[in-house]
Amino acid sequence: MTTVDPGTAVPPAPGARAPGDSAPTAPPNSSDRAGSLRAATPQARPRVAGDPVKALLHRHRELCERAVDPLEIAAGLEAHGITDRTAARFRHRDVFSLAEELYARSPRGEAPAAAPALVPAGPAAYRRFGCALLPGALAAGAAAAGQTWAGPAAVAATVAALVWPGRAAGGRFPWLAHLLAAAVTGWAAYRYGTALAVGLALAVAPGHLLAAGFAAGARARLDASRALEDFADRVRPLLFTAVAGFTAVAAAAAAVAGAPLTAAVPLALLLFLARLLLRHGSRRGPVAAALALALVPVPAAAPAAAAALLVHAVLALSRASAHARP
Repeated sequence: MTTVDPGTAVPPAPGARAPGDSAPTAPPNSSDRAGSLRAATPQARPRVAGDPVKALLHRHRELCERAVDPLEIAAGLEAHGITDRTAARFRHRDVFSLAEELYARSPRGEAPAAAPALVPAGPAAYRRFGCALLPGALAAGAAAAGQTWAGPAAVAATVAALVWPGRAAGGRFPWLAHLLAAAVTGWAAYRYGTALAVGLALAVAPGHLLAAGFAAGARARLDASRALEDFADRVRPLLFTAVAGFTAVAAAAAAVAGAPLTAAVPLALLLFLARLLLRHGSRRGPVAAALALALVPVPAAAPAAAAALLVHAVLALSRASAHARP
């Protein structure tokens, strides 16, 4: 038997606990260790979504870099089918707000050019007006001389001058609209006589001036507007003024030519609206449908077609994309 000296310290037995020590803690299990490791390490940040506006900027890079103001970008986006609902997916309240960000983020090597100021009409404008005078002069002269071809010549000149667009409609050349306009005008001249065709031809030159004035006024309002709704509110009265002015001019021309007003005025207004829509890049489908409606052999067909096309024109020509710079 071994004796122990009372003055000698005895090491504690394995698993024993010295006086004053706290109770032993159980070794942490694997899940606790994982939890401690997560607590010790910084939490991972949630994945940040990509920049959708940057992708849109890359897609419309040329439009954004050459734009002189945000409204021109808004007009271009609207022409590509981007609406306020689409802009909400880019975290913007409307198309104009999205266009402002695109304009601000567009790289520019130099300051954007200022909007072009109004300049006096040049030789090209005078040539176009001279060409617009030809249909009326040709039709009136042939009719006064008693020529048998006065009616067909007036129909051809009227269709070429009033409907021929300066810009492709719906992305393609509008042959269908031209053919239907020729059919409508020729049918009306056959029913009501050469006087109606001459009255339409006499209204070509005033219609040219009113269309040019509307285009210039709409472009000025586009440069001065600060939102798409603001532009629409400004351009609609201008459109109604142009339509009312042409209606009065068409009635005067029909009276001079001796054509019936109830037949000549709605048909002239239909051709004028078709010319405006095609000139400003509207799709040819609604224009062709209205012209086809006017071919129905009932007296109310032409007024109904003109009224329907006027409604479409108010909607289409109050969009900024209809007046964007080419």
